[in-house]
Amino acid sequence: MFDIQEELKKLPGKPGVYLMHDSQDHIIYVGKAVSLKNRVRQYFQTSRNKGAKIEQMVSRIARFEYIVTDSEMEALVLECNLIKEHHPRYNTMLMDDKTYPFIKVTVDEAYPRVFLARKIEKDKAKYFGPYPSAGAVKDTIELIWKLYHIRSCNRRLPRDMGKERPCLNYHIHQCEAPCQGYVSPETYRKSVDQVIRFLGGEYETVSKELRASMEEAAERLEFEKALEYRELLASVEQISQKQKMAYTAGEDRDLLAIAEEGQEAVVQVFFIRGGRLIGRDHFYMRTQGEKREEILASFLKQFYGGTPYVPSEIMLPAALPEEELLEQWLSRIKGQRVHLKVPQKGSKERLMELAAQNAQMVLRTDKDRLKREEEKTTGAVRELEGLLGLSGIVRMEAFDISNISGFSSVGSMVVYEQGKPKKNDYRKFKIKSVQGPDDYASMEEVLTRRFSRGLQEKENASEKGGFVRFPDLILMDGGKGQVHVAEQVLEKLKLTIPVCGMVKDDRHRTRGLYYREEEIPIAGNSQAFHLITRIQDEAHRFAITFHRSLRGKEQIHSVLDDIPGIGPARRKALMRHFSSLEEIRQADIRELSQPAAMNEAAAVSVYEFFHPRAR
Repeated sequence: MFDIQEELKKLPGKPGVYLMHDSQDHIIYVGKAVSLKNRVRQYFQTSRNKGAKIEQMVSRIARFEYIVTDSEMEALVLECNLIKEHHPRYNTMLMDDKTYPFIKVTVDEAYPRVFLARKIEKDKAKYFGPYPSAGAVKDTIELIWKLYHIRSCNRRLPRDMGKERPCLNYHIHQCEAPCQGYVSPETYRKSVDQVIRFLGGEYETVSKELRASMEEAAERLEFEKALEYRELLASVEQISQKQKMAYTAGEDRDLLAIAEEGQEAVVQVFFIRGGRLIGRDHFYMRTQGEKREEILASFLKQFYGGTPYVPSEIMLPAALPEEELLEQWLSRIKGQRVHLKVPQKGSKERLMELAAQNAQMVLRTDKDRLKREEEKTTGAVRELEGLLGLSGIVRMEAFDISNISGFSSVGSMVVYEQGKPKKNDYRKFKIKSVQGPDDYASMEEVLTRRFSRGLQEKENASEKGGFVRFPDLILMDGGKGQVHVAEQVLEKLKLTIPVCGMVKDDRHRTRGLYYREEEIPIAGNSQAFHLITRIQDEAHRFAITFHRSLRGKEQIHSVLDDIPGIGPARRKALMRHFSSLEEIRQADIRELSQPAAMNEAAAVSVYEFFHPRAR
């Protein structure tokens, strides 16, 4: 048994991270400390006024563990990683998981390209952004292709030069076809330099050039050309208008404001790039009654710990605890100094007030929607916990089998976290060891493969595979039989995970849950019922989609695909030349050599395939 008082005496007075576990060994809180001995002991001192949130959390702590680090900075980095990994219930959590796009210019290539990128890589390319809207980025890139005739293909030049015909963009005069060598690297590079200036904000120069070109085309009575220049000019002016709100020198800054009400908070972020306000976004936070400074500190750790870009300055509505440490951590991520500042007067303060008004407006207008979303997701999970007598359910995995009379049996695994689908963790399985329509044996294979692979990944601590995280609850598409199959697999692998069956009625609609040898009815109007129905439908959809794709591939398979030396081109040539497969079977080697894509060796291969005695 874990004796908390005895373990408190063993705590070292060193920096590190501590993890609080409940009675079911779920991690419910992660924190960091300059001195583990002093910080962790504070939770269990009865004389301290800890607040309602901490009191509730401490009442659930069954044990704790800790990781010693060399410095407070290392503890901060480790704390951020563990919070993102485990989603502890009592940590203030960022509810949004957004990434913002960049525009990437591959200046290290002989003929550079311009395209959208989701993260900054350690290469020699130039990155512009991030931009709040992927749509605006795509519009800007298309405009750049039209304006400067930059190539949009992925060919590796000059290696692939002349290997293929020029694409449509060359024929509609939107590319100079560097893939054919029609433009020199020096001339092309001048266009790229103009692109870089354009992305840097030199819109006036571009507008003047387009206006002059439009007027020249009109004077030469080339009205179609003039109309094209006018449309490009309108696009440039539209983009420049979006970027017009400048408030200071050309620097990159983020400005954060917050609005709170009860356990709900909204953080509003204004993105300022090159001195221009290029966009804004808001983020919902799940809180436990913390102070606004603590909420902002949690937001900083989670948001900037996962974003590929950190600006040089972040403006805040109030000073934060451990501000110096946070600055050091952000500076380490960026690779140069980052400042956290609280604006006191002037345009920066007015911009902060504007952001605060936006945050309050979002919180007020979206409060009902947030409440409904909470009820549908985490609220439904809490209902499900109550029905099953469980607690701490974060991750659920649902499994289903799909086949038609045993044809191409497949299995699906869908994942829900906090009541929401996590599609990156979905997995599909092609049944290998089972012949015919045996759903129980197929499910046994799927579960064995899934959890055996997970155990292997856990043994190899350096490997971050797709099966390393285990669920808090397994949901089977079926009743007693499927649940028993799952329990037998887990018993063989020495795993303890609750298994629940999603039972359907005669009309194939969700009826209840099968758990611990009994069926538990669910009220049809409850959020838990709607969540189970969504999970069941999603598992079935994912399985049947995979099955259809395999079935489609099997149905278009030709016997000609099994002949050595016969690929898609020769198969098509044979099918065009001969009226049927039987005619191909009866043809001799000379006749088989006649189609354009065929040669004598391929003809011999086809003939010997249909006449094995002739070998």
